[in-house]
Amino acid sequence: MPKESRRERERERERERERERERERERERDRERERERERERERREREREREREREREREIERETERGRERERERERERERERERGEERERERERERERERGERERERERERERERGGERERERRERRERERERRERERERERER
Repeated sequence: MPKESRRERERERERERERERERERERERDRERERERERERERREREREREREREREREIERETERGRERERERERERERERERGEERERERERERERERGERERERERERERERGGERERERRERRERERERRERERERERER
């Protein structure tokens, strides 16, 4: 009987040690799972940081592009201003040309009056008015 009892106690201690080893293995598995979760958190954090960095890069690129577009717009505006200036200059030149023509016609009429060629002058003036009318028509056509 005592021998049996000793063996029983021995087996019980052995089972207890086995349970303890099992608990230790379970704790080790838990620690391993925790380390794995920690590695996963770190990996996600690094990924988020890389994404933030890529977004900062994209924002810098967008800002650079907006700057280039503003510069192109300023260049287009300078070009339009230059063209408007040239058009004003051409208009002033046409105006001076019309004034020279008007002064020339006035001198011509004065000479006609001095020569007394009234009917001839009237015919010329009609032709001149007709020519001017055609010229104005052409000018309007060109502007269209």
